[in-house]
Amino acid sequence: MASPDKQQKRAQRAKAKAKQNRSGKAKANVVHPLLANPFINEPFDDVAIDLSTFDFKDIEENGFDPADFDDLFEAMKVGEGISLLAMCLVFLQYPVLELVVAEEAEDAATDFMMGLLITYRALFHDEDEDTAVAWIGGNSFQQAYNEASLILQKKHARGTPDTRA
Repeated sequence: MASPDKQQKRAQRAKAKAKQNRSGKAKANVVHPLLANPFINEPFDDVAIDLSTFDFKDIEENGFDPADFDDLFEAMKVGEGISLLAMCLVFLQYPVLELVVAEEAEDAATDFMMGLLITYRALFHDEDEDTAVAWIGGNSFQQAYNEASLILQKKHARGTPDTRA
């Protein structure tokens, strides 16, 4: 994991970017129609998440408290109410998840993602782990997840000049 100084700088950059994003977005040049919805496009901009205090090693050793991810799970629920694709878009934009994917080994990041998805399914669909894993591995989820990933890649590839006012 990065040093506290480095984490704090990243958190400050993320906060500055979130503020910049809130200050105005061009609606006409959207990569996908779902991204025109503020509940789907960068849904965590207004959520105070201190990435400098996030300790992935502690989660690896002790697991995570689902209450720490209420913002994510509630946003995913809103997204799922629109579509499975919308839920995947919300999930993939979660700042903590982005940090883990960027800084941790692929297997560890995948385990973390699976844990979040399994917990979400347990909380909102009353599913056990095996049922949730089957859902995650199913065609519908996999297609929505892959499409969401491609949409976000296109969005980021466009860069700030095309998507910001």
